[in-house]
Order: sequence, then C-alpha cells, then structure tokens
Amino acid sequence: MARFPEGAVTDQRFDVNLSILFTELPLLERPAAAAAAGFTAVELWWPWTETPTPDQSELDSLRQALVDAGTRLVGLNFYAGQLPGPDRGALSVPGEESDRFRANIDFAADFAASVGCRALNALYGNRVEGVDAAVQDELALENLAMAARAAHRVGAILLIEALNKPESPLYPLVSAPSAIEIVDKVNAATGLGNAKFLLDIYHLSMNGEDVSQVIGAYADRTGHVQIADNPGRGAPGTGSLPLEELISELRKAGYGGWVGLEYKPGDRPSSEAFDWLPVEARAAR
Repeated sequence: MARFPEGAVTDQRFDVNLSILFTELPLLERPAAAAAAGFTAVELWWPWTETPTPDQSELDSLRQALVDAGTRLVGLNFYAGQLPGPDRGALSVPGEESDRFRANIDFAADFAASVGCRALNALYGNRVEGVDAAVQDELALENLAMAARAAHRVGAILLIEALNKPESPLYPLVSAPSAIEIVDKVNAATGLGNAKFLLDIYHLSMNGEDVSQVIGAYADRTGHVQIADNPGRGAPGTGSLPLEELISELRKAGYGGWVGLEYKPGDRPSSEAFDWLPVEARAAR
C-alpha cells in the first residue's frame, strides 16, 4: 500500500468514521480503538438505525465512551434509516420515515452539542415509486430547513452530500452541482448560510466527475470532506485515485476542515488499515 509522505499531510486534520471502520467491535469500544490507532477525532452515521430517539442511557454511554477515549466527535449523521443497507436517508420519504427524521432533528442536534460536534449530515433520501419527485423535493426542503435551524441553534453546520449513482441509483443527488443546488435552496429558505457541501471524493469519482474541478469550484462552500480509494472503497493506495494530490489541492484551495476516513478496511482488522498515514499525522492539530 502506498504511504503518504509525512510532509504531505502534516497540516491536515483527519478523523475516522466509526460506522465503516472498527465495526468488528461494539459501538462503545470503537472510540478507544481509534485512539489506540493514533486518532483523536471520529465521526459517525446515526448509530441507532432502528430508532431516531434512543434511550438517554444509550446517548450517555456513547458520550462517555468518547470522553474516556479522548476522542472528539466532529461529524454526525441525522437519522437516515438502515445504514449500511438499502436506505439513503429519510427526510424526503413521505409518511413514517419523514416523521422519524423530524423526531430526530432536535434529538441529534442536542446530542451533537453535548459532545462538541459542529457538523450534522442530512442524507436526502431515495426516490419512492409512485410519489411525484416534486412532492419529495418540497418535503425535503422543508425538513432540511428545519434541520439547518436546529444545527444553527447549537452552533453547527448542515451538510448536504452527493452519493454515487452506481451504488445508489434511487438517490437524486449524484453530482456535486446537484448537491450544491440543494445547499443554495436551504440557505435561501433559512437565511442562515449554514448549509454546506459534503465533498466525498469516492462518490464523486464513482460518478465520473473531475474531482479536481469540483474542488476548484466548491472548496469555499465545502463543510466536510470524506475519502476512500476507487475502485473498491478501500484505504488510500488500494485503488487508483491520487488522494494525496487531491488533499493537497483542497488545502491550496483554502479548505482547512476535517477529512473523514470513510473507507472499508478490507480483509483485515481496522487497526491495520492505516499504514498509508504516518502515525504522527493522525492526531488532530
């Protein structure tokens, strides 16, 4: 596996997504495992896929696990249904799923605030057969505006993410411009300006987009970055993406936020999936 030179990543802030890495461990053991690998920052998809409003004791346990490990939660998804699984969000799905998303909005925002998390990601949701796309989009904007206001209340930003069409064929946001369009609509609806683009290099590359061009166009409107190599969604160096160069381009374009490691560890323990990144570059600066 290719190894990033120390100088190439010294100034970058990396975090580990504990919903795709260290999943061989129970949730409450993952922050300590990330810390043992040298990381001080983590992110999560909504951990309780069965409910948007888990019992307070579960929230307290996760908060304590983060504190005990000395890890900071820097990104959290709102409730998005079954992830990993067939769902790609709930906020644009009329009926029960939209209701569950709404029930989760303040719940997730308050938990994020309690652990110092300042970025909340809202996955748009799949198209539903038999439902007018315009109806879904209207519902989505209403729910995203509510989410943006809740994020603003706790000093956080709202992230809007594009996924990729091959893996998420029913998800309507499958390009950087489509996600940016929603960012603009949410900011116009709320007047808050706290909706930002989540630039996921893996998804963009799977869509065939020119990632360098996207960085040049939208780095100033990007609130978070995620990486995985392509093909395979593995660690940097397992595919063909020039991730070192792309991270450098992000910094040169003025992006100084987090880069989330959202890749699959492959046929090995997650603790062995970071050989590409010098130990000295893993702790947040």
